[in-house]
Amino acid sequence: MVFKRLLGAMGAGGPSVDTVLDGGAVVPGGILSGQVHLQGGSTDVEIEHIGLELIARVEAEHEDGESEGAVVFERFTVGGGFRLAEQERHSVPFSVSLPWETPVSELYGQPLGIVLGVRTELAVAGARDKGDLDPLAVRPLPVQEAVLEALGQLGFGFKSADLELGHIGGTGQQLPFYQEIELTPAPQYTHVVNEIELTFLATPAGMEIVLEADKRGGLFESGQDTLTRFWVSHHDVGARDWNGEVDGWIRQLVEHRASYGSHATYGHADPYAAGSGYGHHSAHGSGHEPGYGSGHESGHGSGHEGHRSGPGLGTAVAAGAAGLAVGVVGGLVAAEVIDEVGDFFEGDDDEGGEED
Repeated sequence: MVFKRLLGAMGAGGPSVDTVLDGGAVVPGGILSGQVHLQGGSTDVEIEHIGLELIARVEAEHEDGESEGAVVFERFTVGGGFRLAEQERHSVPFSVSLPWETPVSELYGQPLGIVLGVRTELAVAGARDKGDLDPLAVRPLPVQEAVLEALGQLGFGFKSADLELGHIGGTGQQLPFYQEIELTPAPQYTHVVNEIELTFLATPAGMEIVLEADKRGGLFESGQDTLTRFWVSHHDVGARDWNGEVDGWIRQLVEHRASYGSHATYGHADPYAAGSGYGHHSAHGSGHEPGYGSGHESGHGSGHEGHRSGPGLGTAVAAGAAGLAVGVVGGLVAAEVIDEVGDFFEGDDDEGGEED
């Protein structure tokens, strides 16, 4: 992937930048590599700084409704401190580590509607200019893929995915936003759940998995949201019965008492509010502490019957591209997502959620 731009802040005849990312999707916590190619302009210049920014399109909920903005969630310095001669060509290779909580933007090559980008900044003689955004593709870690596959095989369907500004209380979340994957319930849960929301919070050691259920109301009671958390190690990928494990999580989630989490909501902050610091919000109640490295035994294992053997969630998402009504990558919705991605990468020099 390439973007190329004459740096306007340097004036006519200034240097141009051509940033090339190595091909293929990367994983959260993985290495993003590529090269920044510079082309000298009409005069010699001092290249003071070459930086990369990771940017995400994030939604924020507030009293007036919802809004979207671009948030810079990581910055890297990859070069600088050299002289670029007139018309000289110079390349700067880079290799940087993505944050572990970097959102997943695709599953088996199919986009989930998450918009991520990489932008290059060049500083010359005190003037800074930022290039266009280059799309960044992120695929799931093995544990994330195992959980998503199990959900698909249990009968859950992919509905949508987005990034929400704010923190999930009581977790080790590091980024100022979190990814929320919305799933339609499996047939065996449709009578008690409207939808399931899934969030992965990865670390070098493993994964905190946050599940929230939008539970249906009864004749004399309204519906409610309940939430719980689980921890798995990266080393658990080949050592667990994921269908039984995930089904145990869902059963535990939907069987929670009515008082559990009934008043807890995700915290959201205004991305444009000065000094908000993305603050922490009231924590969700949870019957489970992260328990790093120990796992959760309750409700796990192969003791659950009625597991459906079938295609996983990745197959369902891929099928959506063929026009089946399963998720945001199907039919006309796919075209809308593509249009939004194009708009995002074509004209947003001033990101609303960017920090100085």
